[in-house]
Amino acid sequence: MSASSLRLGVNVDHVATLRNARGGSYPDPVRAAHEAVRAGADGITAHLREDRRHIRDADMERLRREVDRPLNFEMAATGEMVALACALRPHAACLVPEKREERTTEGGLDIVTGREHLRPAIARLAGAGIRVSLFVEPEVHVMEAARALGAPVVELHTGTYCEAYLAGDEAATARELARLARAAAHGAALGLEIHAGHGLTLESVGPVAALPQVRELNIGHALVAEAVFVGLGPAVAAMRAAMDAARAEAAA
Repeated sequence: MSASSLRLGVNVDHVATLRNARGGSYPDPVRAAHEAVRAGADGITAHLREDRRHIRDADMERLRREVDRPLNFEMAATGEMVALACALRPHAACLVPEKREERTTEGGLDIVTGREHLRPAIARLAGAGIRVSLFVEPEVHVMEAARALGAPVVELHTGTYCEAYLAGDEAATARELARLARAAAHGAALGLEIHAGHGLTLESVGPVAALPQVRELNIGHALVAEAVFVGLGPAVAAMRAAMDAARAEAAA
């Protein structure tokens, strides 16, 4: 993989959300993962929440066993989740904040005040051969905190940028994109691998994909939503094409 390449991780959580709305076994998130890979996904992401509201333990086991692409296990830094990840041994574990009342992950993990809680979780996961990433706010001091904790990867929270983009607020969009760019550059200079995600759509992905330090984007809800109209394969392929086009234009 060249230094300029950009990976796409497809999050299949909301395929499981749709399945769980009526119970039963379909639509199957593992089938969705296979469809995503055929359409150009480089990896699969799934968040096993403490309340199992969408992805379930059996889904994680099947994704690990049946899909021949890296599995990114999104998880809270709890003893239960760390133990499950160490038993499953996915390619990566992304530590995220989690609150029972939230609809989706809201904001980045507080790794500054939470560092003493996070440090042993990171060490245990790394000891099991799992690549640890931290889902964080795009701030320079947060990049330094991640480096101090020994995590090799950060995933920059793009939700605030996406909200500004969706609202048509050009000034806020530019401000948030500049914030992402500063954090990505600083984190990469510290030796961190930079990922990004949350809320990205086909329309908003280009400027983030164009940031040269970003090596991976993790996208889920927008793809599943678009799949309602065009199918998952075409939705993933369109996102892949938009990412690649933005990256190529930025490099030209």
